[in-house]
Amino acid sequence: MTHDEDVAQRPVARTPDLRAVGDRALLIEVDGLPAAMAWHRSLTRDPLPGQIEAVAAARTVLLRFESDTAAEAARTSLRTPPPAAQTAGTARRHILDVVYDGEDLDATARLLGLSRDRLIERHTGTEWMAAFGGFAPGFAYCVPVSGEPLWDVPRLDTPRTAVPAGAVGLAGEYSGVYPRSSPGGWRLIGRSGDVLWSTERTPPALLAPGDLLTYRAVRDTARAAAADEPPDVPDGSAGRTVLSVEDPGMLTLVQDRGRPGWGDVGVSPSGFADAASAEAANRVVGNDPGAALLEVVGAARVTCRADVVVAVAGSAGGDTIVPQLLRAGDSVDLSPEADLARTYLAVRGGLVQAAEVGSASADVLSGLGPGPVGVGQALAVPVSLPAGSVGYSEPDPAREARARAMEDGFVVLHVVPGPRDDWFTESERRRFLETAWVVGPQSNRVGLRLEAPEGSAPLTRARSGELASEGTVTGTVQVPAHGLPVVFGRDRPVTGGYPAIATVVADDLDLLGQVVPGDRIRFRDARG
Repeated sequence: MTHDEDVAQRPVARTPDLRAVGDRALLIEVDGLPAAMAWHRSLTRDPLPGQIEAVAAARTVLLRFESDTAAEAARTSLRTPPPAAQTAGTARRHILDVVYDGEDLDATARLLGLSRDRLIERHTGTEWMAAFGGFAPGFAYCVPVSGEPLWDVPRLDTPRTAVPAGAVGLAGEYSGVYPRSSPGGWRLIGRSGDVLWSTERTPPALLAPGDLLTYRAVRDTARAAAADEPPDVPDGSAGRTVLSVEDPGMLTLVQDRGRPGWGDVGVSPSGFADAASAEAANRVVGNDPGAALLEVVGAARVTCRADVVVAVAGSAGGDTIVPQLLRAGDSVDLSPEADLARTYLAVRGGLVQAAEVGSASADVLSGLGPGPVGVGQALAVPVSLPAGSVGYSEPDPAREARARAMEDGFVVLHVVPGPRDDWFTESERRRFLETAWVVGPQSNRVGLRLEAPEGSAPLTRARSGELASEGTVTGTVQVPAHGLPVVFGRDRPVTGGYPAIATVVADDLDLLGQVVPGDRIRFRDARG
């Protein structure tokens, strides 16, 4: 019997603990990996009403729902353990070549009481199983097949803002390879040239849950494992060019509704950071609300190459969004307001962009979708425009929400405590809500990195040790070991290994997308 069959056939344990993750998600906490795999297979096969996705992890399954009522109704359905999952069949086997020269190699060896050579020997001598996906497209959390506690590697106290593609790391009991450059807190021991994720491959992930792998030490320099190039922009036959970018500002991206429902293979939802503004701009030019448009940070300028109808919302949109007919040669200058981060420019017909995993959205964490829009880039719309009339919109609800949320100069974000608020004392949980956190300069679509105001200390945990990686949602407020919260945005990692003290409610996520560095944030308990 293979290890995968053994895991799949073990009986499912007790009724799970259920933890709220904001107001539209639940975390199912079980006894261990076999139970988590059984719950995940059952809920993937027979999803609950309103279920968007199920993301498995070491001891949990995260369920996201389309509404708070669906999440609440699911609680009663999750009290009965699912039947034991059937075997998944014979596992595929892989050998990954690794150059063991990671910047944490020697420090990790010392943490484990090993020499460098002995650590490499143990890592290559262990047979690993890809237990579950997450964190990034193609990233697999791999555990020793033997089940013995061979590894116990603490994550970095402060996660790196960028880990190179192909980096081989250790964290807790897991080993894994970063498919693309991304932030991360794993300890890096080497690098591999194997491509872990490619949309030109079916399935795109090299490692699937249940696959077996071993690492092989090599001396040759491994090539960089930058998984795949951004998708090609469609040629002129796919549409007609209507805009040319003269100045992309600080950052201009193509965004649409994103990739919801792909978390199980490590793909974050991405999409509009401020969906209310983006959808409003699309509606007034006659587009589907989820059509592709430009999301702009900073002042930008575009020039019309043909007659076109546009609308601007968000930071530079004003209180009322109106469509504008522009002629060839006209320019659009986007000058952002100081208190909002993002402007949305919608073009009638929607922008033509190649889709990757079902979406044209640019994901800055994983690299999926088109890259940032550059100077001189031409943008096209379909030759045949959608039917429908163009009219004035109601006042932008995202702007009104922000005005209501500002109190004494603070942005107020409503949260549901948890799912890991029990890692903090009552006094620390209270201090989390009372502190006026400052949004740091390294914040982006992946998350807001918060800083403590002068005179305030970072948060401290009531527990030591490591939390097993588990699913996250947009709005998750994780607290790394350094005690400064990180609020996940639309391009968040699918899973994370730091305890979440709270989760921002769904109604405040658009406001979260408009927060700028330097803003001061207060969190308020949504339960009153």
